[in-house]
Amino acid sequence: MSRIGRLPVVLEKGVKATLADGQLKLEGPKGKLEIRVHPGFKLELSEGQILVTRPGDSKDERSVHGLMRKLVANMAEGVGKGFTRVLEINGVGYRAEAKGTQINLSLGYSHPIVYQLPPGVTAKVDRQVLVTLESADRQLLGSVAAEIRSLRPPEPYKGKGIKYQTEKIRRKAGKAAAGSSSS
Repeated sequence: MSRIGRLPVVLEKGVKATLADGQLKLEGPKGKLEIRVHPGFKLELSEGQILVTRPGDSKDERSVHGLMRKLVANMAEGVGKGFTRVLEINGVGYRAEAKGTQINLSLGYSHPIVYQLPPGVTAKVDRQVLVTLESADRQLLGSVAAEIRSLRPPEPYKGKGIKYQTEKIRRKAGKAAAGSSSS
């Protein structure tokens, strides 16, 4: 049996779960999320927890068991506490500004970039170089952060660009350090 799949998903206070015709709906202080339960899998709602059980022991069912439980756990944590992702902007003249549901980015191109945030994601900008994204949906948050990072990925020579705050950039030596030999 899957070690992750057999663990119960503990719901925080203020999170309500409802299960109706194959749809699990979770509602909490940070928002509402829903997921379609994989065919054959059963979700058992009890006092403050959800247990995911699989229908059989085939390879496909075993492989989906842990995934289904983790998706439900991410939803429960998202509507209870929420998720955050911090992006860091490095480079002379590179900056960001949050205006409502848009982020205005100046990344060294000839034009400013206006990124429209999808519903459910909010952004705060600190000191024009730290962008904090918040959402209840972990998957949506990760894809938005990856899209913003792809606008100007960090380069290996000076480290200029947009990177995740916890990301380490492997730096390369430039031309001057490659070795200068005089003839």
